[in-house]
Amino acid sequence: MSKREEQRKIREQKQLEQTSRQQRQKVAAKIALYVIAPLVVIGLIYSFLNQGQVYSTVEVADVDHTRGNPNGMPLVVYADFQCPACANEHRFMAQAWNSISADVQLIYRHFPLSNAHPHAWTAATYAEAAGRQGKFWEMYDALFINQTYWSALSSADAEAEFEGYLTQLGLDVEQARTDIQSDELIQKIRNDQRGGNRSGVRSTPTLFLNGKPVPIPRSATDIVNMVKAELSS
Repeated sequence: MSKREEQRKIREQKQLEQTSRQQRQKVAAKIALYVIAPLVVIGLIYSFLNQGQVYSTVEVADVDHTRGNPNGMPLVVYADFQCPACANEHRFMAQAWNSISADVQLIYRHFPLSNAHPHAWTAATYAEAAGRQGKFWEMYDALFINQTYWSALSSADAEAEFEGYLTQLGLDVEQARTDIQSDELIQKIRNDQRGGNRSGVRSTPTLFLNGKPVPIPRSATDIVNMVKAELSS
């Protein structure tokens, strides 16, 4: 075979390979258009429909964690368990509680700022797991009171600390471990975040009294005074 003949055959082989490659690309494009794309759309629709309902700052849902007077003014707090300002708000709220509990219904909603606070999401899941065993508010207190300590721990040590709080509260730790992984529990936290975003929450803590945003309290007296002012308005 001459060198020219050999070069011709090489060119023909390359053309055949290119044609075959183009055909494969066309088939792949058709698969993406008629098979993958519809699946993606279906997945997005399914995800949207299963996000769950979010609630405004004047609504109280069955899934909300509440305390105080069920017929009182809604006092909605969006907070992050690892946020130092939220720990201050928790302390002031505890100090003011006896003075305001007859007039307000306190509603706690999760707004973990995971980028700034690496244990915030995990803490929220443990609070929810405790809530499933009837001890949300006790876990809420334990997390905020001990925030300075567990915030400095590694992720594994923080989880062990949270499990210690569950044990101290007499809760079933194994059940909590299962609950923490449940889609329903995770979606509850995400829905709280979505509702907060919709209501204009951008930082923590953010408080709404009777549906209206109020300043971050700097003392228990601030909380008592804002409730009194709203009652008299």
